[in-house]
Amino acid sequence: MNLSMRWLREFVPLEEMPVRQFTEAMTMSGSKVESWEREGSEISNVVVGKVLSLERHPNSDHLWITKTDVGSGEPLQIITGAQNLKTGDLVPVALHGSTLPGGKKIKRGRLRGLESNGMLCSLGELGLTKHDFPYAVEDGIFVLQEDCRPGQPICEALGYDDTRIEFEITSNRPDCFSVIGLAREAAATFGRPLRLHTPAVKGGAGPCVALLDARVEAPDLCPMYAARAVRNVRVGPSPRWMRERLRAMGVRPINNIVDITNYVMLEYGQPMHAFDYRCLAGHKIRVRRAAAGEAITTLDGTRHGLTPGNLVIADAEKPVAVAGVMGGGNSEISDRTADVVFESACFNGPSVRRTARGLGLRTDASALYEKGLDPNNCVPALDRACELVELLDAGDVTDGDVRVKNFEERRRRIPLERDWINRFLDISLSADEMKAILAKLGCGFDGDDVLVPTFRPDLEHKADIAEEIARFYGYDKIPCAPLRGGAQGGYSARQKLRHTVDELMRALGASEIMTYSFLGPRDYDKIRMPQDCPLRRSVTIANPLGEDTSRMRTVALPSMMDTLARNYHNRNESACLYELAKIYLPTAPDRLPDEREILICGMYGEGADFFRAKGMVEELLDRLGITDWEIEAAADEYSYHPGRCARLSVGGEALGVLGELHPEVTTNYGMEGRAVSFSLDFEVLAAHARMEKTYAPLPKFPAVARDLALVCDDGVPVGRLEKAIRAGAGGLLEKVRLFDVYRGEQIAGGKKSVAFSIVLRSGEGTLTDGRVSAVMKKIVAELEKAGAALRL
Repeated sequence: MNLSMRWLREFVPLEEMPVRQFTEAMTMSGSKVESWEREGSEISNVVVGKVLSLERHPNSDHLWITKTDVGSGEPLQIITGAQNLKTGDLVPVALHGSTLPGGKKIKRGRLRGLESNGMLCSLGELGLTKHDFPYAVEDGIFVLQEDCRPGQPICEALGYDDTRIEFEITSNRPDCFSVIGLAREAAATFGRPLRLHTPAVKGGAGPCVALLDARVEAPDLCPMYAARAVRNVRVGPSPRWMRERLRAMGVRPINNIVDITNYVMLEYGQPMHAFDYRCLAGHKIRVRRAAAGEAITTLDGTRHGLTPGNLVIADAEKPVAVAGVMGGGNSEISDRTADVVFESACFNGPSVRRTARGLGLRTDASALYEKGLDPNNCVPALDRACELVELLDAGDVTDGDVRVKNFEERRRRIPLERDWINRFLDISLSADEMKAILAKLGCGFDGDDVLVPTFRPDLEHKADIAEEIARFYGYDKIPCAPLRGGAQGGYSARQKLRHTVDELMRALGASEIMTYSFLGPRDYDKIRMPQDCPLRRSVTIANPLGEDTSRMRTVALPSMMDTLARNYHNRNESACLYELAKIYLPTAPDRLPDEREILICGMYGEGADFFRAKGMVEELLDRLGITDWEIEAAADEYSYHPGRCARLSVGGEALGVLGELHPEVTTNYGMEGRAVSFSLDFEVLAAHARMEKTYAPLPKFPAVARDLALVCDDGVPVGRLEKAIRAGAGGLLEKVRLFDVYRGEQIAGGKKSVAFSIVLRSGEGTLTDGRVSAVMKKIVAELEKAGAALRL
């Protein structure tokens, strides 16, 4: 929101206030200033000059030699090529060393052998347009018609010396999108009186109700509608003071009628619109929802199809405006317009927003309506527009107006809880002091209740009242105090587990990825999933991005392989990636899928093999405190190499799978060489993880170490033998470690030698040889049941 300081001073006496002091104080009171600039700041050393004489240049047929009075010293000789000058004209003169918009520098020079001590300026060279000064010519020197004197700075002479301040206004303060709203804030901030003007309209051009019939057929979308006719309109340029204010606010002047509507919108924050009266069929206005199939060509020349959800302003036959957004070209003000109708209305904000978005139209009016406007502002704004018509002699205003009111004038009540506010802000103010602050903002009072003005919809609770008091009491006066209260929040056990897994995987050399939870039917084929596999019964997405993202994944391997393949094809020699991925397992047809989290890791390149993946899993489980896990060979996992794959379980519950991927899978993704992967059910990990550290005293009694060399069939899993050792040793086993597997000349064909190191210890006393021998016999017995015998 731009604000003209000159316009603001009409409402609040701040003539002596430095701009920097003003902006800092307004920001501290809650009206944040983004930036400010002085008009004409790019112009320096340009003054008003008076042409004293004109002579032809002896060495040119189009140049003129002028003697120009610039208010000091001798008249200057300045050469110009303009053909629209005459003696006595007042013109802008850029003196030696001056600067023009765009950074253009003017210096003394010579033209065709004669000295020129500056430059006479055109309108465009000053950064202005014909809209700013309608009497100026566009292709010659800017001849001034203003009341000015030679030597006067040109910006001062043109009224181009206002200060424009840009405020950042939040959407909950629609009242501050106006000069009056910001003036109210400034008056409260500086403790100055607010000088509001009550519009006075003389009228006299006959009763408005005899000329216009207005009805609102959609009262839920239009709480207030007001209109007034102006006869015998005289369209022309606006006076200089109005053009200056519009220009300072960043609005281009057009003509008096259009400028009046823009002026009122800026001053009151109330959008206005003007219709050509003769274009309103039946001289009727109907505020209604659009009919199916209706269309309108708006003022920008675009034709829009309308829907029943769009609110329109219509006459007896057709829509003539999209309510709150833009007028129609079929009722536009033109040179032939004799009578106009000014409209000032309040439309439902969400409805205007939906319509503007649906039609692709975003206007200043729609931006204001979207935020929610005060219906009580409609009639004062309409009166102000008609007052300006009379002031500018732009037409004859009719008597009275037509208005349709569909709201109750009821002010919100909020109790003024003085003690609570003082405790909340840690200040000490009396009720009268609080009321004095709130009164500056337009609040009324009924006993201890605050009556909120209708232009402040943001004030709803006692905390809002406290905020208003804090703003104008002064944030800098409120004592600083540390926050009180107990610490809240913290990580859940599951979140802690996730963080631990992330840290472990990164420490093991893996990089995290994040993939989409979608895949396509062909992804199941690429990982060799059988056609009758239940996991193919995945949830189908209703509005997929494409066929390749049309299903919710039931396995995470395709997403991992896509990422590995992308790295491979980008010539990354190796990669080790992991993801905590969501999968969606099918359940009953009428139920949502079972959403589970899977830890999946994939790798290829140097060092990527079964044993690296197994080592990563072992380290992960060990760090998570999971000790009762088992591993066994698996030859029937469709995505994995049948001889290099294993299943994992914990406490008899399936945990996951690890192994080298089947060569067909890597080929399907365009990869050569090995790729290895493991996936673990994160839900099972979370159920069995023991993150808390436990401590035990140092052992008091010595340990006994024994080595066992066994012979068994080549197909017997080592894990089965380890399990037998644990069963035989019972509570005396402290550690068991595999240290050798041998196949060779001394071992019969189809057999293998397996060697374990065993550590036994008792917490009750020193183990005797007899007790150790008894335990070893039990271990050997369990091993024989598992299919192994002592190697002799």
